[in-house]
Amino acid sequence: MYTFSSKLKTFSLILMAVGILGIGYGFLNAPKDIHEVENILSASSHGGHGEANHEEAAASHDAHATTAHEAKSEVKEHAEHEEHLTHVFHQLQNKPWSALYVACIFFMLLTMGTLVFYAIQQVAVAGWSPVLFRVMQGITAYLPVGSAIFFVILVLCGLHFNHLFAWMNEGVTDPSSANYDELIAGKAGYLNFGFWIVRAAVFIIGWNLYRHFSRKNCLAQDESNDNTNYKKNFKLSAGFLVFFIVSESIMSWDWIMSVDPHWFSTLFGWYVFASFFVSGITMIAMVTVYLKSKGYLEYVNTSHIHDLAKFMFGISVFWTYLWFSQFMLIWYADIPEEITYFVTRINDYNLPFFGAVVMNFVFPLLILINTDFKRITWVIVMAGIVILAGHYIDFFNMIMPGTVGDQWFIGVPEISSVLFFLGLFIFTVFSALTKAPLLAKRNPYIEESKHFHY
Repeated sequence: MYTFSSKLKTFSLILMAVGILGIGYGFLNAPKDIHEVENILSASSHGGHGEANHEEAAASHDAHATTAHEAKSEVKEHAEHEEHLTHVFHQLQNKPWSALYVACIFFMLLTMGTLVFYAIQQVAVAGWSPVLFRVMQGITAYLPVGSAIFFVILVLCGLHFNHLFAWMNEGVTDPSSANYDELIAGKAGYLNFGFWIVRAAVFIIGWNLYRHFSRKNCLAQDESNDNTNYKKNFKLSAGFLVFFIVSESIMSWDWIMSVDPHWFSTLFGWYVFASFFVSGITMIAMVTVYLKSKGYLEYVNTSHIHDLAKFMFGISVFWTYLWFSQFMLIWYADIPEEITYFVTRINDYNLPFFGAVVMNFVFPLLILINTDFKRITWVIVMAGIVILAGHYIDFFNMIMPGTVGDQWFIGVPEISSVLFFLGLFIFTVFSALTKAPLLAKRNPYIEESKHFHY
């Protein structure tokens, strides 16, 4: 049985405490009114002399604005300026919410990536992986906690605690409103809060039910004299994968793509899946290496690590294929309503946008293409850290441009949100690992897995 070390437990609690403090600071530091926004923009644009220059320019303009035409122009400019300030105000208020949202969905979907990998192993009747099943089940123990927090955030979005989803703004579907948006109004039958939150509840409950019963069957198999529970898990996993294929695509549209409601991509569901799938596999490798270093998982050998590293490498290449396919086709077609998605990210998010490609493709390609490197634990850990950080940035790139625009930077809210959910993840996962033996001893293929060599 695994024992959760006091040092690791303390570390996870410290991460959560620091994260909560930083998240609180982010919300308290967000601008409370448009005047604060005006001061922020003035300071950032003109330095310490911004306000004085603004007043001087205004006085000069007043002196020359003598004609009716100039007065009308001034009123129009003032209205446009107020509209711009309101827009930036919402973006800056969104910043701590967006940081929380990105970190929350990343860790939740990372766990889903592990759950899907586990289900695939069951359906494929894999002989190499049963010694890793309890590691996978430990990681997926985060799903109930992470998905509950995420669902609360979704509800708060619908209650207008933030402006993360533009299609939820008041008046966007009302033709008589100044906020009316024809494109969003055309999608109102699908993008409405009631239907949207019901879909979210169905998906999250479905995923958690599979996680609960598959673990229950796996534990029952340990005490069983036949393979009944194993066969139940096979059927359950096959049904879950069908449900997941549908729910994952819709989830990616609902929770990520609808942040930019004017844009869509038919590849997006696959793209999001590749990102969190490789993250989930990477986390399995990281937790396995850690447990192995502490003297646990005696039957896990370098061949198991090698196979996990192969999946890390292969899915990284698959992610890159989808990234390039989506980017190249949209860029080449140059259709205005499609290309604006990438123009925004290249212009305003240049470093994280292309940096994610380096971290998620170039680095894994150079490191993990070597067969020998796939068996070296410190190489796996180094590659894993870069891949996980790279895919967090990938989710950052997917969500932030639609919520905070060009007002982004990785500061206290972003770092603190990651620290909080990382601490919660560590605490939940390693607590779960203490509740059952680390070996699924009655799995029909456990002996094959124990003696697996490649």
